Amino acid sequence: MVDVIILNGGSSSGKTTIAKCLQNSLPTSWLRFSIDDLIDAMPDAMLKADSGIKFGDDGSISPGTEFRTLGSAWMHGIGEMVRRGARVIIEDVFISGVEACNRWEASLEGLQVLWVGVFCDPTVASARESERADRVAGMAVSQATTVHVGIHYDIKVDTTKTSPEECARIIGQRINP
Repeated sequence: MVDVIILNGGSSSGKTTIAKCLQNSLPTSWLRFSIDDLIDAMPDAMLKADSGIKFGDDGSISPGTEFRTLGSAWMHGIGEMVRRGARVIIEDVFISGVEACNRWEASLEGLQVLWVGVFCDPTVASARESERADRVAGMAVSQATTVHVGIHYDIKVDTTKTSPEECARIIGQRINP
C-alpha cells in the first residue's frame, strides 16, 4: 500500500492541481504539502541570506546551508506524520536533482513511496508561469527538464496536453489497482 506520493516537476508544471485532484478522487484522506509551504513558513530574512534561499532574477534558485537544514527537518517531520498514520502527497522541485531524491528517501525510509515525474513542455510551463503573480519569470523554463535528470520514477505524467484530472486518474490506478 502506498503511504506517500511524491510529485516532482518544475515550476508551473501542474503539481498542485494534480495533487488537489488526487485528494478529491482517492477513496481515503491524503494530506498535501508543497516545497512552497516550507518556503512560506520561513522568516523573510531567509529569502535574502546566503544561508537561506535566494531567487535570481533569471528564475534560478540557490538554496543555502540553513535552508537545507530546515528542509531536512521538514522532510523528516513529514516522514514521521506518515509513520503515525497520515497519508501524504508531496509536491517538490528537485533543484539539486538526485541529491533531493536521496534526502526524501532517507526521510521516508521504510515507507511505501510512489515517485511521480510531472513533466510539461517548457514553453507551456512558461506561459502558465506568466499568468501567476507568485513566480519569477524564467523558473519554469530553467526547471522543466533539469529537475528530472537522473531521477527514476514509478510513473511519469505530462501535463502539456493531458488534463490534471487524467494525470490524477493515472496515478490513482497505481494506488488503487
